[in-house]
Amino acid sequence: MDYILPVLVFATIGAVAGILLTVVSKIFEVKTDERLEMLQETLPNINCGACGYSGCGDYAQAVLGGEDCNLCKPGGENVVKKLSSIMDVEEKKSEIVKAFVKCGGDCNVTAKKYVYKGIQSCRASNQFYSGSKVCTNGCLGFGDCVNVCPEGAICIDNEIAVINPIKCVGCGLCVKTCPNNLIVIRPEHQNVEVVCSSTDIGKVTRAICRNGCIGCKMCERKCPVNAIKVENNFAIIDYSKCTNCGECVEACKFGVIKKSSI
Repeated sequence: MDYILPVLVFATIGAVAGILLTVVSKIFEVKTDERLEMLQETLPNINCGACGYSGCGDYAQAVLGGEDCNLCKPGGENVVKKLSSIMDVEEKKSEIVKAFVKCGGDCNVTAKKYVYKGIQSCRASNQFYSGSKVCTNGCLGFGDCVNVCPEGAICIDNEIAVINPIKCVGCGLCVKTCPNNLIVIRPEHQNVEVVCSSTDIGKVTRAICRNGCIGCKMCERKCPVNAIKVENNFAIIDYSKCTNCGECVEACKFGVIKKSSI
């Protein structure tokens, strides 16, 4: 009988503690909007950051707080439509963007200065004299961008990265991983591209890569809307001005400026 009283005391304490915890949890309960889970499930959850937020979870929170529903580039129009429906707001069009590589220096037009046998990574290779290729501004060709692409839109062809515009969703993960900053994002409808990033003077560029920009400024002079400028010895297109007229493509005698098919 001596053990009954302690058991009752402990049982009473437990019951009272349980009741108190229940009451406290109800008082301090943080209610969550059920739409948040719906928003999170709708987003692609690749956490690319293309929307301007650190990940899909943060963007879902932002949308719940009133942010635009059309910032998820990988999700495209389908995700925009679903997010807008969940938030019961007017659907806004999302601009379709694509990535492209500003380098045409494959193994057929440029040479190597040594044989690299280290870690098969662009970032690792870049630590050894800026890579094994003679052109230190070009694609290193080990596919760090391939490894991060969630859509399988990138492959290595003749030792340079090539992006399939049909598969590309414009997430920008490849942009972040390229140590030579060769991959950029542009609007899909503006499809004129400069496939060179060499900062060397024209004579040097042509000596190390037959596909290199010599900075002659012919494209700059021909552009009717001043959308292309030669800076640091290579041409740069301002896509906010470019009209896809193709004058720069015609003006480039080395074929460095191209017009893609998308």
